[in-house]
Amino acid sequence: MFLVDSHCHLDCLDYEKKHESVDDVMQKAAQRDVKYALAVATTLPGYTKMRELIGERPDVAFSCGIHPLNLDEPYDFTQLRELAADKRVVALGETGLDYYYQKENAALQREVFREHIRIGRELNKPVIVHTRDAREDTLAIIREEQAGECGGVLHCFTEDKETASALLDEGFYISFSGIVTFRNAEQIREAARIVPLDRILVETDSPYLAPVPFRGKENQPAYVRDVAEYMAVLKGVSVEALAEITTDNFCRLFQVSVR
Repeated sequence: MFLVDSHCHLDCLDYEKKHESVDDVMQKAAQRDVKYALAVATTLPGYTKMRELIGERPDVAFSCGIHPLNLDEPYDFTQLRELAADKRVVALGETGLDYYYQKENAALQREVFREHIRIGRELNKPVIVHTRDAREDTLAIIREEQAGECGGVLHCFTEDKETASALLDEGFYISFSGIVTFRNAEQIREAARIVPLDRILVETDSPYLAPVPFRGKENQPAYVRDVAEYMAVLKGVSVEALAEITTDNFCRLFQVSVR
């Protein structure tokens, strides 16, 4: 079996107390059939440091972008384009809108989100989208900027089935994290039931949002196995089938070969 953690922040794990190294993290993951991960940046300086930490590995790819909650840190669209053009960078992001924590700079968030999509279309690389309390604007920008041309995924999906349907109409994939295992996440489970298997990804978003039974602890790529097992039951397929399908989906969206 071969699982992919389609969204994690490998640079943010606890390497002082929990893990010896990135090697250690990925070995723990491989022991649970999680054999590949996409390491996602949230700032441009953070992307550079993440690359230095992880190095060149056959089991990790990178995404380069600026999280909507990090727009107070230095960024430059020319630098974003240059960094994202690297062959080991398979996506732009994470980008998107977050009006839950920051509404006062909504116009700036929208501008930066649009620029990520434009660069994604220019480089023919998909966008990894974060949204919180910004459903309408997120969908509008995806449509207006024709993000379907480069493709994309709404990561760590926490919306409803209507939002899922609208994203599917734009050609997007939908990624489910450990939140789907939480007791109060029935809205997310309802959405997951309508998403076709060939549009689903699984992720940890580690070190955040560890799935049951690890909730409250530091998340790590190994735990994507628990998300996959839960999603397999929800979709009525074996975990082996879900692993095969979601890995194929990952390869198709991000234009990579992982096996």
